[in-house]
Amino acid sequence: MNLLSIGASYRTADVAVLERLVIPESSVPDLLQRLVAQPYVGEAVVVSTCNRVEVYAAVSGFHGGLGDICNVLAEHSGIPATELAGHLYVHYGEAAVRHSFRVSSGLDSMVVGEAQILGQLRDAYHSATEVDSAGRLLHELMQQTLRVGKRAHAETGIDKAGQSVVTAALDVAADHLGGDLTGRPALIIGAGAMGSLSVATLTRNGVGPLRITNRSHDRADRLAEAYGATAIPFDQLDAVLREVDIVVCATASTVPVLTRERLERVGKDLIVLDLAVPRDVAPDAAGLPGLTVIDIDSLANSRRSNPAAAETAAVEQIVAGEVDNFLGWMRGSEIAPTVAALRTRAEDVVSAEMRKLMSRRPEFTEEQRADVSRTLHRVVQQLLHSPTVRVRQLAAEPGGDQYAALLRELFDLDVPLATQADAVPEIGGKA
Repeated sequence: MNLLSIGASYRTADVAVLERLVIPESSVPDLLQRLVAQPYVGEAVVVSTCNRVEVYAAVSGFHGGLGDICNVLAEHSGIPATELAGHLYVHYGEAAVRHSFRVSSGLDSMVVGEAQILGQLRDAYHSATEVDSAGRLLHELMQQTLRVGKRAHAETGIDKAGQSVVTAALDVAADHLGGDLTGRPALIIGAGAMGSLSVATLTRNGVGPLRITNRSHDRADRLAEAYGATAIPFDQLDAVLREVDIVVCATASTVPVLTRERLERVGKDLIVLDLAVPRDVAPDAAGLPGLTVIDIDSLANSRRSNPAAAETAAVEQIVAGEVDNFLGWMRGSEIAPTVAALRTRAEDVVSAEMRKLMSRRPEFTEEQRADVSRTLHRVVQQLLHSPTVRVRQLAAEPGGDQYAALLRELFDLDVPLATQADAVPEIGGKA
């Protein structure tokens, strides 16, 4: 098995494509099961956020795995596979490991260094664990991915400004409002993770008074209480829209919450930060007088709040070292079946010789037979110990796969091996 990551993000797709690709939390288990049911896919983890949808998989062949995953994503999104391919980036083997570590470190985020991706990766790994779609390879990859992300944030200043998609959106909003958002009344629609982040960020930036609404009023009430905001029943949304200057939308709704008709009734200037995918603001509302919508496409074009080059370089150095470590683990784990097969072959030889000896020497007592058997096994194990320890060490180094192949050839070992890389074309540069 080898690693394959396939995805689309703000780098390769606009929000109209991403909202068709996005995978609601309730649909993730079914999609994972569909993925691992494919012929070439043995393990799968799905990451779906407001600006990326990615599949990490353990596959038995590059082309077969690529086709299987693309077909599942095409069926899910309703986008023909030939059209979808133009929006996807693909990473295989070492490149997949590097991409995973860069994502968790915040290097691939729209707002470089944002820490929210760590929680999103953790949730994705948890979902895969619950449906048992992550096996040994992806368990190791995801655990190391989370560790590398934490290390990058702890050891460098890449996230020292506390930047996030919300802060980037507020920067754009500030440009439209003369640069100062202090004291601007605002409404947050949605009380989930992004809604909570929005309330915390707006509070920290002096925006307010804040009002929060959510279809589940209890969640809005709890969030409002934590930040000294006011929870508003969802059926009062129209009235509140006429009383605020800024609206942050961060719901999981599959249909627009702010329709053109609803926004037409506002009757005043309004800035809406639409951080939801699918979008909370109806696309046909664009161009309404006094309405400014800042969505994922707007943020991708603005590219705000990137950290200094020295900080990103420090994280890239961490990632490079961790990729080497992980590849060493992969190479070492790949020789394990060969070593196990060699030990099994040795045990079989000992057992066969013992049967021959006992047939020639029937006068041996049970105690004598046991003594001879233990001696033969000890001799074989001692002979194999140093070579097998050393070959594991050598296998963890670059080019280590040759040692497993050499053992199989020398001892004529029959080791079931997963199909490795087909000829892999140059793919993945877009990401």
